[in-house]
Amino acid sequence: MSDRAMQEPTLLLLAALAGEPRHGYALIREVHAISAGRVRLRVGTLYSALDRLLREGLIRVEREEVIDGRARKIYALADPGHDVLTAEAERLRALLAAVEQSIQPRKRPTRAAISPSPKGALA
Repeated sequence: MSDRAMQEPTLLLLAALAGEPRHGYALIREVHAISAGRVRLRVGTLYSALDRLLREGLIRVEREEVIDGRARKIYALADPGHDVLTAEAERLRALLAAVEQSIQPRKRPTRAAISPSPKGALA
């Protein structure tokens, strides 16, 4: 993983696997739930991301099953994936704290400071 911010689908996939191993369709549902319905992964996007995360060693195939005659891989979060997810959560917490600090209520000018100048006075 690089030092740049993690893409949201990657973050959500790793978070979905943090709880328990899951197969592809279950990952799509869990990402949808974690994001409160905001993110819906397409199948092609999902499997491209899973292939990349496997190559990077962040996830692993825990097992393969055959359900109703169809092969199904069950993916799990690998230890490096847990470390990367934890680091990204810490980065996001620090970023959120900085944003919250910057939007704290600002001091507003008092009424006296914004009252108009007396008639005839130069501003």
